[in-house]
Amino acid sequence: MSEDATVASGGSDAREFDVVVFGASGFVGELTTRYLADHAPAGTRIALAGRSETKLVAVRERIGGAAAGWPVIIADADSPASLDAMVARTRVVCTTVGPYLKYGEALVVAAATAGTDYVDLTGEVPFVRFSIDKAHDIAAASGARIVHSCGFDSVPSDLTVWALYRTIADDGAGELTDTTLVLQSVRGGVSGGTIDSVRVIAEQAKDPQVRRLMLNPQALSSGPGSPPRAGMRSEPSDLNIVSARKVDPSLSGTLAPFFMASHNTRIVRRSNTLLDNAYGENFHYGETMNVGDIPVVSAVTAGLVGVGTGAFLGAMSLRPTRILLDRILPAPGDGPNKKTRDRGHFTVETFTTSTTGRRYRSRFRAHGDPGYKATAVMLGESALTLALDRDSLPERHGVLTPAVAMGDALIARLRRAGCTIDAVAL
Repeated sequence: MSEDATVASGGSDAREFDVVVFGASGFVGELTTRYLADHAPAGTRIALAGRSETKLVAVRERIGGAAAGWPVIIADADSPASLDAMVARTRVVCTTVGPYLKYGEALVVAAATAGTDYVDLTGEVPFVRFSIDKAHDIAAASGARIVHSCGFDSVPSDLTVWALYRTIADDGAGELTDTTLVLQSVRGGVSGGTIDSVRVIAEQAKDPQVRRLMLNPQALSSGPGSPPRAGMRSEPSDLNIVSARKVDPSLSGTLAPFFMASHNTRIVRRSNTLLDNAYGENFHYGETMNVGDIPVVSAVTAGLVGVGTGAFLGAMSLRPTRILLDRILPAPGDGPNKKTRDRGHFTVETFTTSTTGRRYRSRFRAHGDPGYKATAVMLGESALTLALDRDSLPERHGVLTPAVAMGDALIARLRRAGCTIDAVAL
């Protein structure tokens, strides 16, 4: 079922700004602002938005350079009128204000209503479901592209599968079948904002309806209304422990669950739905993590990762254990220093076998801490793609995904920004 709506983006060329960064005074917001100051093409019209003029001006002064003359806009997630005024002034709103379940609902509706394109960093399935139900039809009618999860959640996942699809189609090699992402290497810390999102989701999951949504592998694979019912066994488990050779003969050892799979997999499956199931009738998608290629050691480690992931999520849902974890986990707004961010990196590889029996692998590699420096690159380039590359984008509107909204155009920008993104036959 396609949810595309071919609509001209009404009046966006007359907007005062190309991009407004909402939450620019937060940790990731400032990193994104700094990235745009250093890499946005000359003449790009950018403004900084948030609750505190003092903090926004301080960010602008710390960054300097191209940012020195950027206007500031006072807007508050708790003031719908201020959000309406902000989104009416820009082509794209780029928001880092999370947890999105707490602070994002009014903004996504405001952007959809105004015909303003929108990008965020959410890793919260219930928030994306809210967005689909409340904003998709509005955005489709207004010509807005609402694009969630434009950071480490879930750009590498979405674009590696998109790259496989494009390469297999170009080769005339049929469709994708079982497809698995493997986080091959990573260095970086856990974002305080991500932890805060886990706190909010754990609290929300006490509601049986929300819990059923989060366990539904097709939770995001429909238009507005109730998501399709799907058994947990219809797709690979988010806590999958698998033999690496079953993913691809070139791999060895045992693969552990990837802690971001419960969100990323839903985004990729939504992409397939929005593309009228172009990935294939037998397309199934899961995510894993490389914990070594020594059989016994990797098997034990994978088991421990699986148990630990489940235990952590359970502990976050219980008040006594959550209070203890809050003392040691990073708080919202916390983040590593520049040296640590610069030393970070990640590599993911996604494997599939086409319906003609040919094996393929795609790769996404980036320098910089995944949750901070690399995420600022992905989010910043997503905003610039929507703002500046409109002529090369497909005429799709509504609540979209990075691959469906931007696809090849975003890949091209990320490659120019230093990321490695490719897909090859094996």
